[in-house]
Amino acid sequence: MSNEYTLAELCICASAEAFRDDGEVLATGIGVIPRLAASLAMQSFNPDLMMTDSEAWILSAPNPIGPRGDDFVPATESWMGFSRIFDNVWSGRRHAMLGPTQVDRWGQSNTSALGGTYDAPKTMMLGARGFPGNSISHQNSFFVPGHSARVFIEGECDFVSSIGYNPERLPKGRSLDDVDIRLIITDLCVMDFGGANHQVRLRSLHPGIALEQVLENTGFPIEVPDSVPTTAAPTAEQLAIIAALDPHNQRAMQIKDNPAGDRS
Repeated sequence: MSNEYTLAELCICASAEAFRDDGEVLATGIGVIPRLAASLAMQSFNPDLMMTDSEAWILSAPNPIGPRGDDFVPATESWMGFSRIFDNVWSGRRHAMLGPTQVDRWGQSNTSALGGTYDAPKTMMLGARGFPGNSISHQNSFFVPGHSARVFIEGECDFVSSIGYNPERLPKGRSLDDVDIRLIITDLCVMDFGGANHQVRLRSLHPGIALEQVLENTGFPIEVPDSVPTTAAPTAEQLAIIAALDPHNQRAMQIKDNPAGDRS
Protein backbone atom coordinates (compact mmCIF):
# COMPACT_ATOMS: atom_id res chain seq x y z
CA MET A 1 0.00 0.00 0.00
CA SER A 2 0.99 3.63 -0.39
CA ASN A 3 1.26 5.92 2.64
CA GLU A 4 0.49 9.01 0.55
CA TYR A 5 -3.02 9.08 -0.85
CA THR A 6 -5.96 11.43 -0.72
CA LEU A 7 -9.47 10.85 0.55
CA ALA A 8 -10.75 10.96 -3.03
CA GLU A 9 -8.33 8.19 -4.01
CA LEU A 10 -9.37 6.11 -0.99
CA CYS A 11 -13.04 6.52 -1.99
CA ILE A 12 -12.30 5.58 -5.59
CA CYS A 13 -10.66 2.33 -4.49
CA ALA A 14 -13.41 1.56 -1.97
CA SER A 15 -16.06 2.28 -4.60
CA ALA A 16 -14.34 0.05 -7.14
CA GLU A 17 -14.98 -2.89 -4.80
CA ALA A 18 -18.69 -2.58 -5.58
CA PHE A 19 -17.92 -3.92 -9.09
CA ARG A 20 -15.50 -6.68 -8.06
CA ASP A 21 -17.76 -9.71 -8.51
CA ASP A 22 -20.06 -8.35 -11.23
CA GLY A 23 -18.57 -10.18 -14.17
CA GLU A 24 -19.80 -9.07 -17.60
CA VAL A 25 -22.24 -6.29 -16.77
CA LEU A 26 -22.46 -2.71 -17.98
CA ALA A 27 -20.79 -0.48 -15.39
CA THR A 28 -22.10 3.07 -15.20
CA GLY A 29 -20.38 5.51 -12.87
CA ILE A 30 -22.26 8.81 -12.68
CA GLY A 31 -19.86 11.48 -11.47
CA VAL A 32 -16.08 11.65 -11.36
CA ILE A 33 -15.40 9.32 -8.44
CA PRO A 34 -17.96 6.64 -9.45
CA ARG A 35 -16.68 6.72 -13.04
CA LEU A 36 -13.07 6.38 -11.93
CA ALA A 37 -14.10 3.58 -9.57
CA ALA A 38 -15.75 1.58 -12.36
CA SER A 39 -12.76 2.23 -14.63
CA LEU A 40 -10.33 1.13 -11.91
CA ALA A 41 -12.30 -2.09 -11.42
CA MET A 42 -12.20 -2.77 -15.17
CA GLN A 43 -8.47 -2.04 -15.37
CA SER A 44 -7.57 -4.25 -12.43
CA PHE A 45 -9.68 -7.07 -10.97
CA ASN A 46 -12.75 -7.27 -13.25
CA PRO A 47 -11.70 -6.98 -16.92
CA ASP A 48 -15.07 -8.45 -17.99
CA LEU A 49 -16.88 -5.22 -17.09
CA MET A 50 -18.50 -3.43 -20.01
CA MET A 51 -18.13 0.34 -20.32
CA THR A 52 -19.21 2.83 -22.94
CA ASP A 53 -17.67 6.08 -24.15
CA SER A 54 -20.88 7.83 -22.98
CA GLU A 55 -21.98 8.09 -26.61
CA ALA A 56 -22.51 4.97 -28.70
CA TRP A 57 -19.46 2.72 -28.42
CA ILE A 58 -18.46 0.04 -25.95
CA LEU A 59 -14.80 0.19 -24.93
CA SER A 60 -12.24 -2.52 -24.28
CA ALA A 61 -10.41 -0.04 -22.02
CA PRO A 62 -11.95 2.98 -20.27
CA ASN A 63 -11.32 6.46 -21.58
CA PRO A 64 -9.46 8.84 -19.27
CA ILE A 65 -11.60 11.74 -18.06
CA GLY A 66 -11.11 15.36 -19.01
CA PRO A 67 -9.54 16.85 -22.16
CA ARG A 68 -7.60 14.44 -24.36
CA GLY A 69 -5.08 15.19 -27.07
CA ASP A 70 -5.95 15.14 -30.77
CA ASP A 71 -3.88 11.99 -31.13
CA PHE A 72 -5.93 10.04 -28.56
CA VAL A 73 -7.54 6.90 -30.00
CA PRO A 74 -10.33 5.36 -27.87
CA ALA A 75 -10.37 1.59 -27.52
CA THR A 76 -13.73 1.19 -29.25
CA GLU A 77 -14.87 -2.41 -29.49
CA SER A 78 -18.44 -2.49 -30.79
CA TRP A 79 -21.54 -0.37 -31.20
CA MET A 80 -23.53 0.19 -27.97
CA GLY A 81 -26.50 2.33 -28.94
CA PHE A 82 -29.49 3.22 -26.81
CA SER A 83 -31.45 0.07 -27.60
CA ARG A 84 -28.59 -2.15 -26.44
CA ILE A 85 -28.27 -0.08 -23.26
CA PHE A 86 -31.91 -0.82 -22.47
CA ASP A 87 -31.38 -4.51 -23.21
CA ASN A 88 -28.76 -4.51 -20.44
CA VAL A 89 -30.98 -2.51 -18.08
CA TRP A 90 -34.04 -4.71 -18.45
CA SER A 91 -32.06 -7.93 -18.23
CA GLY A 92 -30.36 -6.85 -15.00
CA ARG A 93 -26.90 -6.77 -16.58
CA ARG A 94 -26.01 -3.30 -15.43
CA HIS A 95 -24.56 -1.81 -12.25
CA ALA A 96 -24.88 1.94 -11.76
CA MET A 97 -23.23 4.05 -9.07
CA LEU A 98 -24.48 7.58 -8.46
CA GLY A 99 -24.70 10.22 -5.76
CA PRO A 100 -28.19 10.92 -4.40
CA THR A 101 -28.98 14.03 -2.36
CA GLN A 102 -30.94 12.02 0.23
CA VAL A 103 -30.91 8.36 1.28
CA ASP A 104 -33.31 6.94 3.86
CA ARG A 105 -33.13 3.83 6.04
CA TRP A 106 -34.74 1.72 3.30
CA GLY A 107 -32.21 2.74 0.67
CA GLN A 108 -34.72 4.86 -1.18
CA SER A 109 -32.95 7.84 -2.70
CA ASN A 110 -33.84 11.35 -3.75
CA THR A 111 -32.39 13.01 -6.84
CA SER A 112 -35.46 15.14 -7.57
CA ALA A 113 -36.63 17.78 -5.10
CA LEU A 114 -36.25 19.01 -1.53
CA GLY A 115 -38.85 20.42 0.84
CA GLY A 116 -42.25 21.92 0.13
CA THR A 117 -44.85 19.83 -1.65
CA TYR A 118 -44.75 17.60 -4.70
CA ASP A 119 -46.28 20.38 -6.82
CA ALA A 120 -44.25 23.18 -5.27
CA PRO A 121 -40.92 21.96 -3.85
CA LYS A 122 -38.48 24.38 -2.28
CA THR A 123 -35.55 23.12 -4.36
CA MET A 124 -35.58 21.34 -7.70
CA MET A 125 -32.74 19.03 -8.72
CA LEU A 126 -31.95 16.70 -11.59
CA GLY A 127 -35.17 14.72 -11.35
CA ALA A 128 -35.91 11.02 -11.03
CA ARG A 129 -35.34 10.49 -14.76
CA GLY A 130 -34.85 6.75 -15.38
CA PHE A 131 -33.96 5.90 -11.79
CA PRO A 132 -37.31 4.31 -10.77
CA GLY A 133 -37.08 1.69 -13.50
CA ASN A 134 -33.32 1.30 -13.23
CA SER A 135 -33.42 0.73 -9.49
CA ILE A 136 -35.86 -2.19 -9.77
CA SER A 137 -34.17 -3.65 -12.87
CA HIS A 138 -30.50 -3.87 -11.89
CA GLN A 139 -28.02 -3.42 -9.07
CA ASN A 140 -27.09 0.04 -7.84
CA SER A 141 -24.58 1.57 -5.45
CA PHE A 142 -24.26 5.06 -3.96
CA PHE A 143 -21.35 7.46 -3.48
CA VAL A 144 -21.89 10.28 -0.97
CA PRO A 145 -19.01 12.81 -0.69
CA GLY A 146 -20.36 14.43 2.51
CA HIS A 147 -21.74 11.99 5.07
CA SER A 148 -24.31 13.84 7.20
CA ALA A 149 -27.79 13.51 8.65
CA ARG A 150 -28.97 15.85 5.90
CA VAL A 151 -28.19 13.11 3.40
CA PHE A 152 -28.93 10.04 5.53
CA ILE A 153 -32.18 11.43 6.84
CA GLU A 154 -34.32 10.35 9.78
CA GLY A 155 -37.59 9.83 7.90
CA GLU A 156 -38.47 9.00 4.32
CA CYS A 157 -36.92 10.90 1.43
CA ASP A 158 -38.70 14.14 0.50
CA PHE A 159 -39.18 12.69 -2.98
CA VAL A 160 -38.65 8.98 -3.59
CA SER A 161 -36.68 8.70 -6.84
CA SER A 162 -35.65 5.05 -6.58
CA ILE A 163 -36.87 1.80 -5.09
CA GLY A 164 -35.46 0.58 -1.78
CA TYR A 165 -36.16 -2.08 0.83
CA ASN A 166 -39.48 -0.49 1.81
CA PRO A 167 -42.30 -3.04 1.46
CA GLU A 168 -44.87 -0.22 1.44
CA ARG A 169 -43.56 1.11 -1.88
CA LEU A 170 -42.83 -2.10 -3.78
CA PRO A 171 -44.37 -2.16 -7.27
CA LYS A 172 -47.17 -4.68 -7.80
CA GLY A 173 -45.82 -8.17 -8.32
CA ARG A 174 -42.38 -7.32 -6.94
CA SER A 175 -40.62 -8.50 -3.77
CA LEU A 176 -37.71 -7.25 -1.70
CA ASP A 177 -35.59 -9.91 -3.41
CA ASP A 178 -35.82 -7.80 -6.57
CA VAL A 179 -34.03 -4.89 -4.89
CA ASP A 180 -30.23 -4.96 -5.14
CA ILE A 181 -28.39 -2.06 -3.53
CA ARG A 182 -24.78 -3.10 -3.16
CA LEU A 183 -22.62 -0.54 -1.38
CA ILE A 184 -22.75 2.98 0.00
CA ILE A 185 -19.36 4.68 0.02
CA THR A 186 -19.01 8.00 1.84
CA ASP A 187 -16.18 10.25 3.01
CA LEU A 188 -16.39 8.48 6.40
CA CYS A 189 -17.05 4.81 5.75
CA VAL A 190 -18.42 1.98 3.62
CA MET A 191 -21.90 0.60 4.33
CA ASP A 192 -24.33 -1.86 2.80
CA PHE A 193 -27.83 -3.23 3.42
CA GLY A 194 -26.68 -6.56 4.85
CA GLY A 195 -28.13 -6.04 8.32
CA ALA A 196 -31.20 -7.73 9.76
CA ASN A 197 -34.24 -7.08 7.54
CA HIS A 198 -32.03 -5.14 5.12
CA GLN A 199 -30.93 -2.65 7.76
CA VAL A 200 -28.00 -0.45 6.79
CA ARG A 201 -24.82 -2.10 8.08
CA LEU A 202 -21.37 -0.62 8.63
CA ARG A 203 -18.72 -2.50 6.62
CA SER A 204 -15.60 -0.45 7.26
CA LEU A 205 -14.42 2.84 8.71
CA HIS A 206 -11.99 4.98 6.75
CA PRO A 207 -8.56 5.40 8.41
CA GLY A 208 -8.73 7.83 11.30
CA ILE A 209 -12.55 7.94 11.48
CA ALA A 210 -14.26 7.00 14.76
CA LEU A 211 -17.47 5.01 14.91
CA GLU A 212 -19.14 7.90 16.76
CA GLN A 213 -18.60 10.19 13.76
CA VAL A 214 -20.61 7.86 11.55
CA LEU A 215 -23.39 7.34 14.09
CA GLU A 216 -23.73 11.06 14.83
CA ASN A 217 -23.98 11.90 11.14
CA THR A 218 -26.55 9.24 10.22
CA GLY A 219 -30.21 10.07 10.83
CA PHE A 220 -31.27 6.47 11.42
CA PRO A 221 -29.88 3.46 13.33
CA ILE A 222 -27.33 1.31 11.56
CA GLU A 223 -26.11 -2.19 12.37
CA VAL A 224 -22.56 -2.21 13.72
CA PRO A 225 -20.69 -5.54 13.72
CA ASP A 226 -18.65 -6.55 16.76
CA SER A 227 -15.49 -5.94 14.75
CA VAL A 228 -15.35 -3.16 12.16
CA PRO A 229 -12.35 -3.24 9.80
CA THR A 230 -10.54 -0.23 8.42
CA THR A 231 -11.08 0.56 4.75
CA ALA A 232 -8.10 -0.73 2.78
CA ALA A 233 -5.60 1.88 1.66
CA PRO A 234 -4.91 2.17 -2.09
CA THR A 235 -1.98 0.24 -3.46
CA ALA A 236 0.75 1.88 -5.51
CA GLU A 237 -0.60 0.05 -8.56
CA GLN A 238 -4.11 1.39 -7.99
CA LEU A 239 -2.82 4.94 -7.56
CA ALA A 240 -0.92 4.68 -10.84
CA ILE A 241 -4.05 3.49 -12.67
CA ILE A 242 -6.11 6.31 -11.15
CA ALA A 243 -3.51 8.91 -12.17
CA ALA A 244 -3.58 7.64 -15.76
CA LEU A 245 -7.39 7.65 -15.83
CA ASP A 246 -7.56 11.19 -14.37
CA PRO A 247 -4.53 13.06 -15.74
CA HIS A 248 -6.04 16.46 -14.89
CA ASN A 249 -6.69 15.49 -11.24
CA GLN A 250 -10.42 16.19 -11.37
CA ARG A 251 -10.76 13.77 -8.43
CA ALA A 252 -9.22 16.37 -6.13
CA MET A 253 -12.27 18.64 -6.54
CA GLN A 254 -14.95 16.08 -5.65
CA ILE A 255 -14.65 16.07 -1.84
CA LYS A 256 -14.43 19.22 0.28
CA ASP A 257 -10.74 20.12 0.77
CA ASN A 258 -9.80 16.55 -0.28
CA PRO A 259 -7.76 15.77 2.85
CA ALA A 260 -5.29 12.94 3.27
CA GLY A 261 -6.91 9.54 3.04
CA ASP A 262 -5.61 8.57 6.48
CA ARG A 263 -6.98 11.11 8.96
CA SER A 264 -5.49 9.50 12.07
